[in-house]
Amino acid sequence: MEENEHTVYILKCGDNSLYTGYTNDLEKRLAMHNEGKGAKYTRGRGPFQVVFVERYPTKEEALKKEYQIKQFSRKEKFQLIRDKLKEVMQYESSKEL
Repeated sequence: MEENEHTVYILKCGDNSLYTGYTNDLEKRLAMHNEGKGAKYTRGRGPFQVVFVERYPTKEEALKKEYQIKQFSRKEKFQLIRDKLKEVMQYESSKEL
């Protein structure tokens, strides 16, 4: 993974809550969450499932998106996740043609 890859992600926690975060190294960040060394919010809430990932060319763009998502209601976050899943599914099915 490139160092300049800025990622916004949503985790579904073991208690069914959602956590939105930013990182420039998703694998390392997920390992931290799993070790209880990630965000204070996620401590003790594992296991985690990554349900949303978007990458941005600049840190500024990624942090803006993270802030935007954090303002969403739970319902809006799930809609965002569903929309992203549809986008991925459409992309995958178009590759098969």
